[in-house]
Formats: sequence, structure tokens, C-alpha cells
Amino acid sequence: MDELTKLSQETQAALDAAADLRAWDAVRVAVLGRSGSLTALLKALGKAPPDERRARGAALNRLKDELTDAVEARRRALEEAALHARLAAERLDVTLPPRPQPQGLIHPISRTMEEMAAIFGAMGFSVGEGLDIQTDWYNFGALNIPAHHPARADHDTFYLPGERDGRPLLLRTQTSDVQIITLLAQEPPLRVIAPGRTYRADHDATHSPMFHQCEGLVIDRDITLGHLKGCLIDFLRAFFGIADLPVRFRASYFPFTEPSMEVDIGWNRRTGELGAGGDWLEILGSGMVHARVLANCGLDAREWQGFAFGMGVERVTMLKHGIPDLRPFFESDLRWLRHYGSSPLMPTMLHERA
Repeated sequence: MDELTKLSQETQAALDAAADLRAWDAVRVAVLGRSGSLTALLKALGKAPPDERRARGAALNRLKDELTDAVEARRRALEEAALHARLAAERLDVTLPPRPQPQGLIHPISRTMEEMAAIFGAMGFSVGEGLDIQTDWYNFGALNIPAHHPARADHDTFYLPGERDGRPLLLRTQTSDVQIITLLAQEPPLRVIAPGRTYRADHDATHSPMFHQCEGLVIDRDITLGHLKGCLIDFLRAFFGIADLPVRFRASYFPFTEPSMEVDIGWNRRTGELGAGGDWLEILGSGMVHARVLANCGLDAREWQGFAFGMGVERVTMLKHGIPDLRPFFESDLRWLRHYGSSPLMPTMLHERA
């Protein structure tokens, strides 16, 4: 019995001295573990004389219950002390003035697409969406781009393994696929713009393998070049905020339009100022929708006419904000974004201010 009393006193003293849970666990294992002192006494009980075994067993069981309760009580006390210490260290003084948080900004690309949607939305356009992974028929074939066209070469287009509907897959090189998707899904008349990501195998100081385009499509009866010119002139003057911005249309060639036209705006080649200087800068492509494109979508070109246009979002953004290099658009530099980003609260309805 003296041995059991001594074990109880030593265990209690060790528990009182344990300053943290690691020291507490060491005491628990030393006493109640598989090789612990109390466990050894219980294992040796079978060697005791029969007349002593019952009394000694009862005493050992009482001691085990006592020490187990003491160990658990010390664990709860240590956990509570650790919690109080943590709460004291993490206390928040609500009387301190608030720390200013940096204001989030809208990326120039996102802002430009919002402005395009706002301006064309005032003209009755809706916004269409396509797939980044598209078949070559939507991206080329339906748009009257033949198989021998250089844009179909592997060094210009990212082709992907596999097929969809029996046709090769690729990363779309233009958002013109939305024109075909819209013509197949909706009955004319219609007006739609298609801002989104596009991909081409080209990478240098002025080109990126991933960039953004905004294309537009209008289909109705009796649509003429006059409608196309009026639409684009109004858009460019509203977007750049120059009411008398010079706009010029030049004959060109695109497989999906006939006739086709490049669109130039006036600028100063020396200073880069838009709307002045007597020089011209190409800004986008446009034209009347080719009869074969209409036929590919099940429309009769003798009844329906329309025009289409497309522009690079990065290009017009760089011109509007005076950004000299394309690469920072995709480098995630917060300093650059703080300089060229815009407030989320800035209005985008530019047509109302033009």
C-alpha cells in the first residue's frame, strides 16, 4: 500500500509540474501507458499470493480510476489555459481606427468590353457567347474560309486532338464563330456582338498567343453599306470620346464579307494623338456578309442582307489609354493595373456622354 500511495503522490506532482500538453502526455504515458508504472503493477497482480490478490487488485483499480481522473483534469486545465493565452494574444482592439483597404480596380480589357457592350447595346445589339474550343467548320468552313487558306495551317492555329461531330477541334482564332452560332439558333432580323478570347500561334512584342476580339453582326432586310458606316462611325466616336473623329473606309478582302472594308481613324503619327495630325491608322475590319455565309446558315441572300465587323480589344484599349506595350496586359503586375485600371463605379454608358 505504501508503494501505491507513493505512485499516486509522484504522479500528482508530475501532473502539477506539467506546463503544457506535451509534458502532460509524457506523464500519462509513463504511468498509464503500455509500459507505464501502474500498468506494470496490474500485470504483476497475477503473481501475488491468492489471499492478497483480491485486496491488492481492488486497491490497484481504485488507484487507476484516481490517476485517470487526475490526468484528465490536468488535460482540461492545460487546454483551457492555452485557449485563454491564445485569446489574449489575438485580441482585437475595436477602438483603433480602421486600416484602409486597397480599392479593387477593373482590368483595362474588362473595362473596354463593358464599354463596347454599353455603346452597342444602345444601338440594339445583344451580347453573344461562343466556345473557346470550336470545330474547324464553325471557325473556318462556315465562314467561307477554304481548306487551302493559310489561316488553317498548324503554324497559325492551335489544333487539338479529337473531334466533335466528326470535325477537327481547335482553339478559335476569331469570335466569328458566334456569328454562325447565332444565325443557326435565331431567326433574323438580329443584331449581336461577340466579345471574347481568341488564340493564334503567334507571340512577340506586338502579338500574344491569347488575345481578345469583339465582332459584330447585323442581319435584316435591305441592309446597306450606309448602315455599316453609320454604326461604326458612331461607335468609334463614342468609344474614343472624340465627337468629330475622322473615319475612313478602304476596300479590302475578307473571305466572309463582300465587299470588304478596312476602317481607319485619323491620328498624329508623331505624337500618337487621335483625331488630329492628318495621318491614318487602321483600326478594324468590316464588310457586307458574304452570300455563301448566309447560305451555310440556311438564309436566302436575296431576302436577307447584313454586315459584320471585328476589332482587337487590346488594340483599341492601347490606343485609348496610351498603353505602349501589349505584354503587360497578361503579366499580372499590380503596379501596372493600379496605373491603367479603372474604378468599378465608373459609368460605362459612354454613348450618353459622347
